[in-house]
Amino acid sequence: MIGFDYSGKNYIVTGGAGGMGSCVVRGIAAGGGKVALVDLNEEAAAKIVAENPEQIHFYKMDLADHEDIRTVAAQIIRDFGQVHGLVNLAGIVDTTKFMDMTDEIWDRVMNINLTSQYVLIHALFGHMAEHRYGRIVNVASVAAKVGGGLFGTSAYAVSKAGVVCLTKAIAKEGSPYGIVCNAVCPGYVKTPLVAALKAEQEEKVLAGSQLHRPADPQEVANLMLFYLSDLASFIDGEIGDADGGATLD
Repeated sequence: MIGFDYSGKNYIVTGGAGGMGSCVVRGIAAGGGKVALVDLNEEAAAKIVAENPEQIHFYKMDLADHEDIRTVAAQIIRDFGQVHGLVNLAGIVDTTKFMDMTDEIWDRVMNINLTSQYVLIHALFGHMAEHRYGRIVNVASVAAKVGGGLFGTSAYAVSKAGVVCLTKAIAKEGSPYGIVCNAVCPGYVKTPLVAALKAEQEEKVLAGSQLHRPADPQEVANLMLFYLSDLASFIDGEIGDADGGATLD
């Protein structure tokens, strides 16, 4: 694990009980930071909190519920005093083909993958502006750049493209207040989400990558941890690919 210094700072990580999220949470704690691990999976979160209960604290949040997002964000601010950074990682994958898409599926994907990121950033923006400091990392996907095709299809790709645009907009509006915002676009990451992939499907995905292998969750988390750190102090509005050379841009 790459070490960064987060001493004396507090962070929120959504999806913190998952593969990449848990790597980010552990990385922040290892760097001396305090983390609000946000997830719906209480059982998985409890195991991570148990590793370092002084620095890692669990908060349950329903990303489909805007009121719940704002309520929990306000509670974290009260508990932590100041929130220095946010990693918007939680989301869902949808593989519904466009021909079979329904308004309900489309709205759900947009709400959880895109709107929830806006709501949480908005809930923290004034607080960060008041303190003149904020490090925001949004997680998009290579699907945002290529229109889907790895796992998620149209709705997923559009929701993640929205995250890319949201990131640049927040970077522009946040910079006068000391708030920077960057995004990470993961490619094929070896997580339980893709465990059911058939051999021929995996081979097709890997053929589009220069490294011809899936990423370990830690490899993608490292980029998130970098953007979250003060080592990235002159980087703002950047959309960083962690995709093994799939997009080459």
